[in-house]
Amino acid sequence: MAAGSEVTATYYIQHHLQNLTFGRHPENGWSFAHSSTEAQEMGFWAIHVDTMGWSIAMGLLFIWLFRKAGKMATTGVPGGLQNAVEMVIEFIEGLVRSAFHGKNPIIAPLALTLFVWILLMNTLKIIPVDYFPELFARLGVEYMKIVPTTDPNATLGMALGVFILIIYYSLKVKGASGFAKELSLTPFNHWLLIPFNLLLEVIGLLVKPFSLAMRLFGNMFAGEVIFILIALLPFWAIWVLDVPWAIFHILVVTLQAFIFTVLTIVYLSAAHEHH
Repeated sequence: MAAGSEVTATYYIQHHLQNLTFGRHPENGWSFAHSSTEAQEMGFWAIHVDTMGWSIAMGLLFIWLFRKAGKMATTGVPGGLQNAVEMVIEFIEGLVRSAFHGKNPIIAPLALTLFVWILLMNTLKIIPVDYFPELFARLGVEYMKIVPTTDPNATLGMALGVFILIIYYSLKVKGASGFAKELSLTPFNHWLLIPFNLLLEVIGLLVKPFSLAMRLFGNMFAGEVIFILIALLPFWAIWVLDVPWAIFHILVVTLQAFIFTVLTIVYLSAAHEHH
């Protein structure tokens, strides 16, 4: 789609960045939002249906692929899917061994789930930006934003889950008193500096999930905006710029899944350490 005017370009960008939102509107009751204004008026409890749907779909795809690879596994010459799955599992196993210094059988499956799930969600970005919005528009669906990691609600939700695990294992491994001592006597081991230590440590603790979420969201959202801006250019310019950017983004989507996974392992490793 080429922009014929500034208004057309603005509408195009806003439309492609708008989530399919369902919630309770003060005037329309329970309904889908028909504009960003209506979505805002629905308040905090409104649901981004496209984010939820595509993230669940990628989770189911992850389960199906790995289940299929497990059922087809052979000690002979492995197929392409088995090779790919084994490479990913060995890669995550190496990450956990190098970055996690405690003993917890949940960490490796958690890291594997995060890496593959985020990678699959990020990979949806490679699909042309107009394909699914136009397809669902024919079905009467006004908005369709298919990359869940371009929605801060999705990335914050995953980061919040990691944060809960950090708190849980910090209390489980160190005990309430041990965790409190770690917060109050680090980095300066003196009772007079407890307020200063608490300020530093609590801020550092709260920043962990926020930085996890915003790093993933920021990189994916910026890439999506660039894809949309490229789609506004003339046809010849789209091919000149879109293909190289898509190829470059293959590295970006993999790197962001890797960073989120590594930081999760590191944070949970720190939660298991006795100081």
